[in-house]
Amino acid sequence: MWLINSSIGRKLVMSISGGVLVLFLLFHMSMNVTAVFSADAYNTICSLLGSNWYAVAGTVVLAGIIAIHFLYATILTLSNRKARGNDRYAVNTRPAGVSWASQNMFIIGLVVCGFFLLHLSQFWYKMMFAELIGHHEVAPLLGEGAIHTQDGAAFIAYYFSHLWVVVAYLIWYAALWLHLTHGVWSAIQTLGWSNQVWLGRWKAIGNVIASLIFLGFAFVTLFFYFKSLCGGCIN
Repeated sequence: MWLINSSIGRKLVMSISGGVLVLFLLFHMSMNVTAVFSADAYNTICSLLGSNWYAVAGTVVLAGIIAIHFLYATILTLSNRKARGNDRYAVNTRPAGVSWASQNMFIIGLVVCGFFLLHLSQFWYKMMFAELIGHHEVAPLLGEGAIHTQDGAAFIAYYFSHLWVVVAYLIWYAALWLHLTHGVWSAIQTLGWSNQVWLGRWKAIGNVIASLIFLGFAFVTLFFYFKSLCGGCIN
């Protein structure tokens, strides 16, 4: 099958799956920003999702897309290393116009995936998964009161009150930014929607999208951290 056996097919799958993930990130970021302005509104969104069949189905599809994106990234990386042969051990300067991120996309992707597992353990596991197995109240740590699985605002406030969590998430957002600054325009180019005139424009658009996602997530994280420092004085 050419989507698996050919380099173009693999890049096409990477581009389409990556595009879907960018759309999800924009939705997730917008949803999180809602928590800054209204905990009730954010929790309403959480209750609309929760363990409802459409949310579970969407989660399964999303997990499949992430798995496909990572699998194809691995295949492409190994294929490129095999094609380079002994040349990969040579010391080469980075060509002009080639970003550091573009040469290290797989490593950056591994960092993104690693922190993604942390995110799942703190939120999805204690919200949707807990609800699926019938536990509607969970305690993040010993000594903490129970939090309802649909009280997403409480989970955000709790986790982002810890400095190590904040630092870890900011590192994650930075890695995600690096990944997206190359990934967005590269995907557009693979899909054939670019040319010499539009290449620079798509790169700029990719930087804007990556920065918007980074700033949106970082804003929420830092807002709740500083809010915790002043005892909830920020409304």
